Order: sequence, then C-alpha cells, then structure tokens
Amino acid sequence: MTDTAIILAGGLGTRLRGVIGEVPKPLAPVQGRPFIAWQLDLLATQGIETVVLATGYRAAMFRDALGEDWHGMRLVHAPEPEPLGTGGAMAHAAALVPDRDVLALNGDTYMRIDVADFAASMQQQQAWAGISLAQVPDTARYGALYVADGRILAMHEKGPAGRPGLINGGWYWLSAQALQALPVGQAYSFERDVLPGWLDQHRVLAYTGAEDFIDIGVPGDYAKAQRRVLVSLPPSDDTRNIPTGERA
Repeated sequence: MTDTAIILAGGLGTRLRGVIGEVPKPLAPVQGRPFIAWQLDLLATQGIETVVLATGYRAAMFRDALGEDWHGMRLVHAPEPEPLGTGGAMAHAAALVPDRDVLALNGDTYMRIDVADFAASMQQQQAWAGISLAQVPDTARYGALYVADGRILAMHEKGPAGRPGLINGGWYWLSAQALQALPVGQAYSFERDVLPGWLDQHRVLAYTGAEDFIDIGVPGDYAKAQRRVLVSLPPSDDTRNIPTGERA
C-alpha cells in the first residue's frame, strides 16, 4: 500500500491566465471549489495519509488556503527555492518523505482511481515506476505511448491528430528507488528529461484501471471540467477560506 502522495502544483498556468487571472492553476475554481480540493478529496478516500504539495508560483496561497490538514490527511508544503521544473520539484518534495513508494500527480489532472490497486499492481510486478493511462478521444495534444505486454516502451511528444488512444494521465506510482535516483537541486522536466531514460533502463509499467480523466490545462478543457462528476467527501464544518479563483 502507498500512503503518501506528491502533487506537482508549481506551474504558472499561463494558458489559463485569461480565464482565472493570477491564481495558481491547481487553485482554479472548478464547480465552486479549487481544483486541488477535488484531488485532495479523492486521495482522502483512498487511504493516503500524507500529501506533499510541491508548490512554486504564489506558493503562499496554498498554505493560506489549505493549511496543514485536509480531512485527516497531513499536508506538507514544499515550495521551490527557485523554479525547478516538474522533475526538480518532485525530487525536492520527495526529500521530505524519504524511503517510501509514493503516488505522484500533476496538479492540473484528475482521474478516478483505486490507489491501492495501482500500487499493488506495480509492486507485484516489481516495477521501477508506473504510469496511469487515460483514454482520450484525440491524442494530438498529449504524448502518445507505445505499450507492449503492460510495459511502456516509448513516449512520443504528440499523438496523431483526430485519433483516440491511451495517453499519460499525469498520475504516477514511483518506487522509493526511483525517487532516490532523481537529481536534487537541479531544474529539469520529469516528463522530458527523466521518463525517456527510465523507459530504456527500467521496468516502467502501464496501469489502465483509472477512469474519468480530466485535464484543466487549456481553457476548453477547463470549461468542460465544470460539468464533470467528481469525487467529493461528505459535507463537513470545515470553514477554511479557500480561494475561489477570482481574477487578480
């Protein structure tokens, strides 16, 4: 079982600025709540005990909005000392929760997933890392994957236009050994600079058990997310002042 998650929440969200203003993308309002709140709700239902928030742009807003506890989960804030990219940010966050397997996810994607099943599947197959795949109607905007016998063999920067297929859903299971191999204190991309090398050297496996993929990275998909069904915890007396994402 994996009880720790890292959310990569440091992006600038430049493509959404015209819609959400200066609010960090994971705090963008979706159905009246910050997008990250839906992610945290889902993780809280899946046995996750600790979530490390790898923040960068306007990092203080996350601490002010979320505090250090989310319905029983411990929130650890890991602001970047300088822009580190997704890979450097992940390594920086992982240093706060050493020697354990983790679930890592992009702060702008969502999927309905059984975390225990994802972790167990990867551990039983002795994976170095695992990627939860998502089925999309058009792979053009995403990196297309080449998968054989459950193993991811190659990643392509863009998929063929107009063709449905499986893409990297931005949710990962990472072994403790994989996390320890990440360079610390450097700026680099996890997707471009790390994953291709891992595919050549290690067992990086595909997980296809997730559903309901959502990506809020561009205005069109962000608008679609306002109408999707998302996992929510039961109502509580939580009265924290969570930003609603008004334009600055």
